[in-house]
Amino acid sequence: MASRVLLSKLLSDRKAITITNMEAIYTFFNIGIVGLLFGTRAEDTAGNVYYNTPWIYIIPALVLIIMAAYLLGSINFATFISKKKYKEDIREHGSGNAGMTNMMRTYGTKAAALTLLGDFLKTVVAVLIGYAVFGTPGAYVAGIGAIIGHTWPIYYNFKGGKGVVTAITMILCTNPLLALFLLLIFVAIVLATKYISLGSIMCALLYPILLNNFGAVGIIELICCFAVVVLVVYNHRANIKRLYEGKENKFSFKKSK
Repeated sequence: MASRVLLSKLLSDRKAITITNMEAIYTFFNIGIVGLLFGTRAEDTAGNVYYNTPWIYIIPALVLIIMAAYLLGSINFATFISKKKYKEDIREHGSGNAGMTNMMRTYGTKAAALTLLGDFLKTVVAVLIGYAVFGTPGAYVAGIGAIIGHTWPIYYNFKGGKGVVTAITMILCTNPLLALFLLLIFVAIVLATKYISLGSIMCALLYPILLNNFGAVGIIELICCFAVVVLVVYNHRANIKRLYEGKENKFSFKKSK
C-alpha cells in the first residue's frame, strides 16, 4: 500500500514538474522577462492565458532588443571571412554584396557555407534574446534589428548584404512551418529561373500574405512582417532593375574566377 502511495506521489510530482516546465517554455516564447515582471496575467473566455504589459515598459524593451540585434546583425561573416581567409574584401568583387550568393560566385561553396552558417547563428542568437526579453513580439523586433545590422553593419562602414538569410532565419525562429513553406517556394523559383534575387523578392512579398494562415499575430509582429518586405525589396532594387532589363546574373555553383 505504501509503495502505491509513493508511486502515486512520484507521478503527481512528475506531472507538476512537466506543467511547470511547459509554463516556463510558454513564458519564454510568448511573454519574456518584461511581460513576466511588468505584465498582468489574464485569461480570455476560451481559457487562454495572456499578459497585458503597459507600453511604458514595452517601448524601452523593444529599443534594447533592436539595439542588441543590430549589433549582432552587424557581424558580417562574408566580409569577415573574405578578409581573414582570402585577404580581400568581398564587397570589391562580383555584385559588391557582402552575402552568401556573392561569396559562392567569388570563392566557392565552402566560403558560402561558412557565411550561411555565421549569418544563421547570429540571427538565431538575436531572436533568442528577443524572446527572452519580450517573448514573441521581441523575437520579431530582434529579427528586424538583425536584418538592419546585416544590411548596414556598424563594423564595416555600413555596407553589408541584402539580409535574405537573416530574414528567413528570423521567420524560421518565429514561424517554422511558414519558413519551410517559403523555402520550398524559393527553391522552386530558383530552380525554374536560376534567379536567386527573384526567389528572394517573391518570398518576401508572400510573407505577409501567408503569415495569418500560419497563426494569429499581433500588431508588433505585423509591423515587423511588412518591415521585412520593405527591407528585402529595397535591398534588391538594383536586381529588380536588372531583372526588368534582362541583365540579371543567373545562379551557378561555379566560381566566377
